[in-house]
Amino acid sequence: MSSVKLLDQHGRTLTYLRISLTDRCNLRCTYCTPQQNFTYLHPREILTYEELLRICQLLAEMGLKKIRCTGGEPLVRQGIVPFLEQLGAIHGIEEVCLTTNGVLLEEYAKRLKDAGVRHINVSLDTLRPERFKSITGRDCFYRVWAGIMALLDLGFDKVKINSVVARGMNDDEISDIASLALQYPIEVRFIEFMPVGRNRWGQQLVMEVADMRSIVESALGQLKPVPSDKNAGPAKLFEFEGAKGKVGFISPLSQHFCSSCNRIRLTSDGRLRLCLFSDLEYDLKGVMRSGATDQALMRFFIQAIQRKPEDYNKGTETGSPSCTRAMGTIGG
Repeated sequence: MSSVKLLDQHGRTLTYLRISLTDRCNLRCTYCTPQQNFTYLHPREILTYEELLRICQLLAEMGLKKIRCTGGEPLVRQGIVPFLEQLGAIHGIEEVCLTTNGVLLEEYAKRLKDAGVRHINVSLDTLRPERFKSITGRDCFYRVWAGIMALLDLGFDKVKINSVVARGMNDDEISDIASLALQYPIEVRFIEFMPVGRNRWGQQLVMEVADMRSIVESALGQLKPVPSDKNAGPAKLFEFEGAKGKVGFISPLSQHFCSSCNRIRLTSDGRLRLCLFSDLEYDLKGVMRSGATDQALMRFFIQAIQRKPEDYNKGTETGSPSCTRAMGTIGG
């Protein structure tokens, strides 16, 4: 059974797992966390570290190569550093990454590096402290910036900044944020605003990556394409002549990348989600806690993966993106 690869019915080999370690967060971003009628999961509803390690071990035997731990905010979960170290020790796992909002990053940076984590994404949508407070509900910009600088000082292999762009929210900062790639060895990535959960999404708020790139090049000069790593995500990467870093664009709406999708997601309450924009999920936690053997869990993975949609427009009843969960429970 362990020789079976994570191959879906459309010929895609799935090598990348994103895990939401918790739905809890120390920020209240308007597009991520519902502002009303929202309650956190009871701790018993979240997979234990032992359960997560078992899942990742089995998936690694089936060909999993990359794991990204997200949240909510993963650094608010106790015991995360030893867990990340154990993940990195799993045979076959080539890359353990973390996505964080950066608030706790300065105090965790050295411990994360000692645990073997080398690739960290920091969510940061603005360089203006007052706007940061407006978007996130917390006055923490300088703590996040200090965390990013700590990563650079410690020499992490990859430091990425993820910026969700929405018209009227931060689209006037695109060139300022992109200019970080001129000054620092950082990969700045711009992401189209997506219809996820009960956020205030509307088509009029979406700025497509073509428009973002035009703004960047008009202000800072021509971008040259850069090849992506073998385990990379969906960002299309570019660089400026002589720059220390890179600029990436992620286009889930205007130029979606379903045909090359290599990922699956594990929600904070233990459900296997095959596509961000399809609400089709499988209760992995329930199967595990009912006493399933390793062989039974492998069969569960194989059967579930066969239902991964070919294209998110074909994987929903409406023919359009559907994601009713809050991003914090799925894993951003």
